[in-house]
Amino acid sequence: MIDKLREIEARHQQLSEQLSSQEVASDMQQLKTLSKQYKELGTIVEAGKLYQAALAQLDSARELLTTEHDEEMREMAKEEITSLEPKVDELEQKVKNLLIPKDPNDSKDVILEIRGGTGGDEAALFAGDLFRMYQRFCEVKGWKFDVTDFHEGTAGGFRDVTVSISGEDCFGTLKFESGVHRVQRVPDTETQGRVHTSAATVAVLPEAEDFEIEVKEADIRKDTFMSSGNGGQSVNTTYSAVRLTHLPSGIVISMQNERSQIKNYDLAMKLLKAKLFDIETQKRHAEQTAMRRSMVSTGDRSAKIRTYNYPQSRVTDHRIGMTVYNLQAVLLGQLDEFIEALRMEENAARLAEASPA
Repeated sequence: MIDKLREIEARHQQLSEQLSSQEVASDMQQLKTLSKQYKELGTIVEAGKLYQAALAQLDSARELLTTEHDEEMREMAKEEITSLEPKVDELEQKVKNLLIPKDPNDSKDVILEIRGGTGGDEAALFAGDLFRMYQRFCEVKGWKFDVTDFHEGTAGGFRDVTVSISGEDCFGTLKFESGVHRVQRVPDTETQGRVHTSAATVAVLPEAEDFEIEVKEADIRKDTFMSSGNGGQSVNTTYSAVRLTHLPSGIVISMQNERSQIKNYDLAMKLLKAKLFDIETQKRHAEQTAMRRSMVSTGDRSAKIRTYNYPQSRVTDHRIGMTVYNLQAVLLGQLDEFIEALRMEENAARLAEASPA
């Protein structure tokens, strides 16, 4: 592992020199790519230096214990060893986790889609609850959260809503939220107090960059129409709404949130590229045995991943068998406990795959 850390330090230094060159400074795409690599490696370099320094201190203390004859010095060495050993173990585990090959999509921005599923009006209301949960979570993170398209439910909430989210490590944090979320509660319309079960589907898509997904103009049919609000009333007298049909895949994207046709077209194209990129990503994941063996499902849109039980104030993540009894806190965006546990499971699976048998 020390040899690996030295290689990374050398690469980090090389990137530093490249970033200061005029050639890279004049190429925005290369500058962005190399800056991202430099930042990611910098985290490993910093942790590696702390680990190596602690390891050197521990080796010195152990050597002192074996060579020193003064009893007072030996006692000091023993105390230092006792305090350093758990620190070295902790730093070693941190470095190992950082050295695990990362999902290249983790640093990407996100397209978040929430759709009411089974349960009619109650499912739409629950989709609205999930929307607010993620909105609050992103507010705490300091991430940008922009609604790009939505259709409200007849009793409130959303039949579907699409959001663009940008911030540091967006996809790497939110990717575990993809799947079917189930709610168990007594609806306001229920007169006999019976608990009903409804569901909503969450899709977290990494936003594709232009150079990753090429969409040919000949493959797209563009239709324009007047934007309309609830009930079909016109909210705009110009043909600002846009519908894009990707002919090879059959994907249809409609966008009418903005008053400008150009803005709606750009948003629709962004969502189309994200969907096409996600399809390609899913294909690659299906071909990778390691991903299929992973305990954490981050890609199956049909998998039931979490249940929110109101009568018991209970939230259960079915992938890792984790249950907490603080439903209201979770709905207020306190998802870190679940996300960290899921991230640890993913890291453990990746570490097992990366380790020799």
